[in-house]
Amino acid sequence: MRKWTIAAAALLAAGIPAAAEEVGSVSTVFKLLGPNHKIVIEAFDDPKVEGVACHIARSKTGGISGALGLAEDTSDASIACRQAGPVRFVGEMEDGEQVFSERRSILFKKLQVVRFYDETRNTLVYLSYSDRLVEGSPQNSISTVPVIAWPTQGAPRPE
Repeated sequence: MRKWTIAAAALLAAGIPAAAEEVGSVSTVFKLLGPNHKIVIEAFDDPKVEGVACHIARSKTGGISGALGLAEDTSDASIACRQAGPVRFVGEMEDGEQVFSERRSILFKKLQVVRFYDETRNTLVYLSYSDRLVEGSPQNSISTVPVIAWPTQGAPRPE
């Protein structure tokens, strides 16, 4: 029974977009009540491509409405993805597959990152954009990751 539970959990996890961890933030507007408006930098790994890490910078509304989760954040976002180790594809991949998603308002708006594979150039393309239930935003950002052979001995790490 335990093997079935582990297998089911692994299958469910394969279809779930990555979760992000906050790397840092800077305040952009001081708010007397509630948190300041910020630009937040988060990191996440592509759940189906080992060896690729992405960083996304996005605005976060502060104030009382931001603190209560009632504010609608802007559609601005910037993304950078890089090869951080040997690339290994896990499972079946589809062009336009969601690899990250985050709510930007209480109900209708979310930030998404989707992945495409440019086979001709052997390159992964990550697109970030915001959408709404009724109308999305044309604001977007892309990052490309050429899939290259990874050296067997890594570069020295900064101390």
